[in-house]
Amino acid sequence: MKKFYALIVGLLFMGNATLATNLSDHQPTDSTSKEEIASQTSRNSLAEVKDLADKVDFKVKFGGYIMTKYDLTDQRYLSSNSAFSLRFVRLYASGSIFKDFAYKLQIELQGKPGTYKGPRVLDAFIEWQRFAEARIKIGEFKRSFGFENPMSPLVMGFGAFSQATNKLASISDRIGDEGTSGRDLGIQLQGDFFPAADGHRWLHYQVGIFNGQGINRAERDHHKDLIGGIWVSPIKNLRIGGFGWNGKYTNESYKGAGDLKYALRNRWGVGVDYEDEWVVRSEYMSSVGGVVTDATAPDRADAWYAAVGAPLFKNFKLFGRWDCYRHNKHWNSLVANYGLSANYCFTKNFIFQLNYNFTNNRMAKDRYYNTIDFQVTAKF
Repeated sequence: MKKFYALIVGLLFMGNATLATNLSDHQPTDSTSKEEIASQTSRNSLAEVKDLADKVDFKVKFGGYIMTKYDLTDQRYLSSNSAFSLRFVRLYASGSIFKDFAYKLQIELQGKPGTYKGPRVLDAFIEWQRFAEARIKIGEFKRSFGFENPMSPLVMGFGAFSQATNKLASISDRIGDEGTSGRDLGIQLQGDFFPAADGHRWLHYQVGIFNGQGINRAERDHHKDLIGGIWVSPIKNLRIGGFGWNGKYTNESYKGAGDLKYALRNRWGVGVDYEDEWVVRSEYMSSVGGVVTDATAPDRADAWYAAVGAPLFKNFKLFGRWDCYRHNKHWNSLVANYGLSANYCFTKNFIFQLNYNFTNNRMAKDRYYNTIDFQVTAKF
């Protein structure tokens, strides 16, 4: 489909103007027929449109995926202990224009329409990529906090993000801001320095300014979130780094009583990530900031996880993870998950996952429980 859309754009925006110009330049004479004029006009117009297409160099790729799930738990005090569900139904278009500009649009189709769910835009951004050392992204995209948050749920194993990423990197934030998917509206500068002989770069940095309200929501205060990270890669596929977040969230549903009008979101994190046939990934995150839906909630929390993935045979990988979250930075609020996940790629576009978690939740009535889920993903 290369140049296809550029040709359409050129025809739409240039066709009339070009036709008028060419007709004025080729008025009929005694020796020139109307048919010859029309033929020459058509050739000139097509040449100009093709020249525009070469300059625009418009590229586009369409795709998407469906992820289905069945889960079963022995946790008590629930309305149901098993359920079928659709985790994701997503479509995307991505590509480049003028060679130096990349873009992406991704939408979520799953869920009953509502304030924080249902069909919605997830990603919509343009990134200038002329220089590897300084790329500028603007629009709606993943917050640059943590190694795991920007990863696709299709490649990370476990069938779900860690509690650190969910609670503190804002997939579903402890602060009471739901449905952000780890994304926000803003602008980000990022880049990589010092290329090595094998092609990877030794140093990466990223810093962004965001609204702080999450996806598809307007600014609600006079404070912008500042989020950044830096890491080194001593060898290919290995990253060791840290992250910081100075933010503020304004409660859009504030009604007083037990709510907060706003809450700070001051966080930092460190981590290590190795992604190859073997996977080793671990992060620690710390947070200062309240919960807007509960003014009595503690304003300090932390989380950490350690994960390992090992290839057992072709297209089959086994993961293990220790995943912890403390709602008040004390051990009496610990929620610990001990998980195993088996991933089998029938083809690169057809993925099966079987996930098991043993949970020790010190804040729940039913402290110990088991959860099993089976997920099937089809990409297209």
